[in-house]
Amino acid sequence: MASQTIVDIAVCIGAAWLAGLLAHALKQPVLLGYLAAGFLVGPAGLGLVSDTTRMGIIGEAGLILLLFLLGLEMDFKKLLAMGRLVSFTAITQVVGSSLIGCGCFWLLRPLFGGISGLEVFYLGLATALSSTVIVVKLLHDKRELGTLAGQITVGVLIFQDLAAILFVGVQPTLLTPGVAVLATTVGKVGVLVLLALLTSKYVLPHIFARVAARPELVVLGALAWCFIVAACADVLRLSRELGAITAGMAISTFPYALDIEAKVASLRDVFVTLFFVYVGLTLPVPTPGLLGSGLLIAAVVGLTRLLTVFVPVYLAGGGSRAAFLASVNLAQICELSLVLLALGRALNHFSRDISGEVTCAFALLALGSTYAIQGSDRLFLTVRPWLQRLGLREAPAESPAAPDEENRDIFVLGFYRATSSLIEELTRQNPALLQRLVVVDFNPVHHPALRERGVRVIYGDLSQRGTLERAGIQRARLVLCALGSWVLKGITPDRLVRNVRALNPEARIVALSEGVSESRRLFEAGADHVIAPGLLVASEMAAAIQAFENGLLPEKRAEFEAALKGRREILE
Repeated sequence: MASQTIVDIAVCIGAAWLAGLLAHALKQPVLLGYLAAGFLVGPAGLGLVSDTTRMGIIGEAGLILLLFLLGLEMDFKKLLAMGRLVSFTAITQVVGSSLIGCGCFWLLRPLFGGISGLEVFYLGLATALSSTVIVVKLLHDKRELGTLAGQITVGVLIFQDLAAILFVGVQPTLLTPGVAVLATTVGKVGVLVLLALLTSKYVLPHIFARVAARPELVVLGALAWCFIVAACADVLRLSRELGAITAGMAISTFPYALDIEAKVASLRDVFVTLFFVYVGLTLPVPTPGLLGSGLLIAAVVGLTRLLTVFVPVYLAGGGSRAAFLASVNLAQICELSLVLLALGRALNHFSRDISGEVTCAFALLALGSTYAIQGSDRLFLTVRPWLQRLGLREAPAESPAAPDEENRDIFVLGFYRATSSLIEELTRQNPALLQRLVVVDFNPVHHPALRERGVRVIYGDLSQRGTLERAGIQRARLVLCALGSWVLKGITPDRLVRNVRALNPEARIVALSEGVSESRRLFEAGADHVIAPGLLVASEMAAAIQAFENGLLPEKRAEFEAALKGRREILE
């Protein structure tokens, strides 16, 4: 069994890699390559992977990691600021899409073989839910999770997940529904969230603070926290995915969140790739009848998103652009919808299996929305003239980044003796510059003292390129690599300079060097200026010798003591 699992993983990863290369060469979304790879090696294709259960477990781990990172990236201030817009849209979308979908499928019953009223209800609910994993993956790659449309999309997805969880709670008693079951499910969700928040407030900070100097233990602890909360949700018979996003949101305000995101992202990408391969494994062999039903269901999804996302977002003041983009973002069917249908089939709620048609629609929408989301801005430019003729206008431009963020354009990578002296020097000579500094370092011991001086501090491991990216190095005008090779861990100074240069080609970079040969390597890597402490020390020593020869050594000492007077460095 174990050896077969390894073989299945090898086949899936190899197929995904080859299909991804082909998709990239053809300038197509790689996600489509992963789906095609799964279909090709699955039961409907070559049959190289016949048991999809094992890959499903691995794929779900990727989904859990994806939602955990989504929770970490949640901006509560933005969500609260858009509370009315998000909540109004979310409620309208879930309730409205379900009702409109039920109405459409009731009218289309003859085309689906005369399905029952309960089956119509299942179809309406299944098409009301959008694919969290597809949407979050694509918006994350486009860097649009923080935009107005992105925040609306995420808010709606969270509400959809909550609605699906409540439905799972009452699903076994759907033929004989009761208020008690619904209340129990809501209570379980409340208990899970409360326990997660209390633990993250009173327990986890002390644990993380003790191991903060070992970034690998911080990341391992975060992963353990993610899967523990997901497991607790499973014990409570709630969605493991809800547990994962709750775990992420509970520690999203921790200073280590950015570094955790950077390091978990690569692991997540591997598992999420296998998730899409798994989805491809489960796709049925397309037939004309199946494709026809799938297209009908896809059309209903498109109609419901137009009526229940575009309309409420626009009416709530989001403007035509955000309304259109959010509608495009949410135009899929959720993976959880397939799970709900499978559970309904197990509970004998269906007189015939309708999951094949929904799976076909899921695949069609996954393909279509991948192109649509990646080209959503061009799509909006195409339809904007028509929207303007209807009197639908864009909202004022989204607010730019906070002034404090915009002003901080000097990044200092690493905190040790040189940075400590730099902070004191600026405090004495030009305190206003402190308001422009961002220090990135993984040792939190001195972070409070830096913040007291007005410096923004970000916890992060400099050896991880993703840490620099998430810290906002792209907006820096000047980057000071303040750690030499004698202090840096996990990366060399020239490689650090190359990472910075790749992320921000326009920034000026100043780096510390251990000697002449390293200075040359730093210039070759892209540094604009190099400071060699050894050469500065040599210059001072030569001056001391000259002072000794001239009998001026006491004056030299007095000059140095005057420079020390009143200095209050963070590292004494």
